[in-house]
Order: sequence, then structure tokens, then C-alpha cells
Amino acid sequence: MSFLKVEGTKLVDADGNEVVLHGAGLGGWMSMENFISGFPGCEVQMREGLEEAIGKEKADFFHEKFLEYFFAEADAKFFKSLGLNCIRIGVNYRHFEDDLNPRVLKPDCFKHLDRAVEFCAKYSIYTIIDLHNAPGGQNGGWHADTGFHLATFWRYKDFQDRFVWLWKELATHYKGNPWIAGYNLLNEPADPHPEHQGVITLYDRLHDTIRAIDKDHILFLDGNTFSTDFSKFPDDAGTRWTNTAYAIHDYSWYGLPGFTEPYEGTDAQKEVMLNLYKSRREWIDKHELCVWNGEWGPVYARREYDGDATDDTNARRFAVLRDQLDIYEKDRLSWCIWLYKDLGFQGMVYVSPTTPYRRRFADFIAKKHRLAVDAWGKDERPVEHIYAPIVSLIEESVPEPSHLVLYPPRWGHKERVTRLARTMLVAEMMLKEWTDLFKGLDETELDELAKSFAFENCLKRDGLNNVLKTHATRVRKVKGRNTCCIIS
Repeated sequence: MSFLKVEGTKLVDADGNEVVLHGAGLGGWMSMENFISGFPGCEVQMREGLEEAIGKEKADFFHEKFLEYFFAEADAKFFKSLGLNCIRIGVNYRHFEDDLNPRVLKPDCFKHLDRAVEFCAKYSIYTIIDLHNAPGGQNGGWHADTGFHLATFWRYKDFQDRFVWLWKELATHYKGNPWIAGYNLLNEPADPHPEHQGVITLYDRLHDTIRAIDKDHILFLDGNTFSTDFSKFPDDAGTRWTNTAYAIHDYSWYGLPGFTEPYEGTDAQKEVMLNLYKSRREWIDKHELCVWNGEWGPVYARREYDGDATDDTNARRFAVLRDQLDIYEKDRLSWCIWLYKDLGFQGMVYVSPTTPYRRRFADFIAKKHRLAVDAWGKDERPVEHIYAPIVSLIEESVPEPSHLVLYPPRWGHKERVTRLARTMLVAEMMLKEWTDLFKGLDETELDELAKSFAFENCLKRDGLNNVLKTHATRVRKVKGRNTCCIIS
């Protein structure tokens, strides 16, 4: 078994054979997200709220069991059965250090991550360690786990120093493990500096720190502004950062709710998807560097919310999926689709509605959906009129259009209203309703809730999985010199 490495624009093994990584992101596990497991707001609020509601001992018990069940050997075995060969594991810095006790590793902090890496290795699946959450938040999204919209990671050097320290510890721990394809250093940075100076300086520090310990593992560097913008990255990146690939996130608007144009797979629509994909990798291609697509993929309709439109909507989403894969196949692109497991919105597998967790939280999760309090993949049209007066007030009060453009500009002032008023304010007001549903439960009942996330209690999204398996099989059959697309 040899380490993978970057050679020009490709990933290769020790013999120079090209390796194309096809996999998924393990989100919602060591980096929890609201739409994946049903709580409102962000993880740190949820953990604090649950501890207040049922006490630290019971809260710790539930979370430990959740980690135990959410990803186990059965998950790795199923993943391998689809012909996929890579899992990107999202982790939160809070598993390794405490904000009130920084730069001190927590006891057993590597326990569950080690377990996942070992299960994947047993089934010849590479892993990529993705540090999904940084102290202070590297972007203003819910998945940065701060509870607010400002990316203070870029404002305070101490946050960055702690982050570099943590990667030193991770590199020391995983040095020498060839089943780890590499380290995805920072998920979706949003450095507001006009020249991306913060993220470039950080990558310089991380590269030098990790390379002093570990020269073997690939470094995967996300572009700025949610992994979409490399325009200010240095021209000497190919020599400055060794054994490095560059990570785009290639979500298509055709695969998300609220987009007004239904996907028909027309030539014009395919061209739109292709051009967006090309624009995200333009800088990387110009500099003849290696591209990795760290996140992409549609979300799916659910019958309990979307009714008779469910089948038609999902048929269109699967068409988006297939057409994106066709684009990637032509470029022999390595990718990890988002997402492996959740409650039924995007995952390859999802928790069955008959489980104790889904039954107990069904009404609450439906309420969250109705109020559109989760930022990801939201369909805000049913509640848009409620927030429209705030949008109008801002537009009337700030008549100069250029003054409404703040970083990140992709949000726009309407999206900022959504983020602050609904997905943060309303969400945090709903937290105690969620935690109250845990009150009075004993450890046996808490264990049953957590076990709902175990593979044997999940359903498979066959439409998605069949597309991925067919694609993997087709790529595996490609014969050619110095080619090793799928690890068997």
C-alpha cells in the first residue's frame, strides 16, 4: 500500500498510475449540521442547550452513542459495495480542544476519527480529513458553528494560531497512514480581504507546519469565498505548496429548491452547468494544477413535504446528477458528493421515518421545514412575505445599490435578512422546544434515539446510489496505460 500523491494535474499512486477518487462527504457526524440531524441553529448552541435540558452526563452519553452509531463498519461495507473509494470526513475543532482550555488535546479525541479511518481502510476506502470548523468561524455559515454571521477567524490571530496548532497535532497523529489520501485544511473559507491575504497567509503557515512533520499526505486547499474563488491565489502556487490539490465546490442551482427554472436537461441548461464548473476551476487549469471537487450534488424532495410533486422533482434532480457526472467523467475529475447520511434531504442513506428519533422529532422537523429555518437547500417561498418588509426597509433606507453589496457578495441583502432574521434568530428561539423533547428520557431511551442513525435503521436512496454505482462501474472499465480509477 502506497501513499497517493499529486503529479501535475493528476492524483497517482507510487507507481505513477492515475487514481481517480470517487466518494462522499461524511458530514453531520464529527461536525454536526442542523438539516442533517434535525436540531435548529448550530452545533455549539445545540450541545449547550441539550446539556442545560438534561444535564451534562446524559447529554454526553447521547452524543457518544450518536458518534458510535452514525458511522460504523456496516457503513463502510455498504459504501464499498457501490464501487466508491473515498470518504471526506468533516470534523469540528471542538472535538480536539476546548475554547476555555485551548491548545490542550481532549482525552480520547482521536477515538472516533481513528475508528472511521480504520473501517474505511479495511474496505480499501481512502479517507480525507476535512477540518470543517475553525475557532471563531472561517465563514458566516451555520456550518462554521458560531451562531452568528461574522467570520471572526480572520480577525484574531489567536484563532489562527490555534488552528495551525491543531493541524500540527493531526499531522503528527496520522503521519505514516497511507489510507489517508490527504488533509482538506479548511472547509469553505470566506476571507474578506480583497487580495485573499488572510487565507493565503494561513495556507503558507499550514503548509510549512505540516510539511515539517508529514511530507507524504496530499494537501487539499479550498478556494476562497466558499471554495469558489482562486483569483487572488499566488502564481507560484505549484512550487510554493508541495503535493497539493485545489478544491472547488460545484453545486448546481438546478439541483436546489426555489430555483424558478425546472431542469429539463436542455443543451442550454447543460451549457450553464458546464460554464459554472469551468469558471470555478479556471485559475487551477490556467496554472496546470490538480483539481478536486470536494462538494457537489442536488438535494431531494420528500413526500411528507412535497406530496405529488416528489417523484417529478427527484427525477429532475437525478438528471442534474447524471449530467454533472458526465462533465466530470470527461475531465477524469476526483470528487466527493455531499452527502452520505442524513434525515432524508440529501443523503445516500437516511434515517427511517419509523425509528424512535424520526417519530419523536417528526412534528418539530416539519415545523422547521415549514418556517425555512435551515439555511441549506431552503425553499423560502411560503414565508418570504413575512420577511419582505425588512428587505423593503433596507432598500428604502439604503438607496445607493453599491452600499447594499457586502462580503460575501453572493449573499446579497435579501439573503442576509434570511441568514440573520430566520436561520439564526428564529432558529435559536426554537432550540428549547427541541431540547425539551429529550427531557425525562433515561439512558436506554437516549440510546434508542441515537441508534436510529445506525446503518441498519436507515433507508437507501436507490436513485442516487444507482447513478453513482453505474458511474463508478463505467469509469472502472476504462482501460488505458497508467490508469487506476477505482481501488478494488
